[in-house]
Amino acid sequence: MSVKDIEAAAESLWSAAASGKAIAPLRETFPGFGTEEAYAVQEINTQRKLREGSRLIGRKIGLTAKAVQRQLGVDQPDYGMLFADMAVADGEAVPWSALMQPKVEAEVALVMEHDLLDPGISMAQLLRSVAFALPAIEIVGSRIADWNIRFVDTVADNASSGSFVLGNTPVRLDGLDLRLAGMVMERKGEQVSLGAGAACLGHPLNAALWLANKMAGLGRGLKAGDVVLTGALGPMVPVNPGDVFEARIQGLGSVRAVFEEQNK
Repeated sequence: MSVKDIEAAAESLWSAAASGKAIAPLRETFPGFGTEEAYAVQEINTQRKLREGSRLIGRKIGLTAKAVQRQLGVDQPDYGMLFADMAVADGEAVPWSALMQPKVEAEVALVMEHDLLDPGISMAQLLRSVAFALPAIEIVGSRIADWNIRFVDTVADNASSGSFVLGNTPVRLDGLDLRLAGMVMERKGEQVSLGAGAACLGHPLNAALWLANKMAGLGRGLKAGDVVLTGALGPMVPVNPGDVFEARIQGLGSVRAVFEEQNK
């Protein structure tokens, strides 16, 4: 692909987000669109957001479930950027107009206490560098019509990011077994998703370690205060206007995502 085509792909995603009108899969529109090109598109739009005043506050990890990796024909997760304007307070109403094909998934969020800037990060270093964990609900979205995505489409689309909600009670990792932590998510009291920490690359900290080393290798290591969304603990659930979701993760407590009615 030419630089011009990569820039055109980035512009198409940017325009889709601005207009709320989803586009055809990038892999179909741009022949030869591969992983390198997809991350280049993500980087173009990341830099555009930063130039326009957005603030980078963390990263998200996607495709942490082995079944989803097999479905998309890849053998590793992907990553995306978290910006300050993506954060929603627990119980705060999310405007429906701000969403595109939204779905929710429950995750473990980590908040960093120390920088992790150099490659070759060990699990021990990661553990020493995490301030605390929180329950989270990620509100994923897609600028690609009908969620007709493959790996390159979701990578380019900032790992199908939307918004995220963090719980309000931080829990240190001491004595916390996130691998065995059970998760249940309910919509207005009805159970809609079940899972556990082991669903996330075998352990949410495995996903976080992969991300920390990936970012350090790119010269964009995690920094103190960064939020890391480590990946889904259970199946994604489509969102309807007016929905209220509550996720409970063993050892971490609960978090709620509230959605406005469509006509507001």
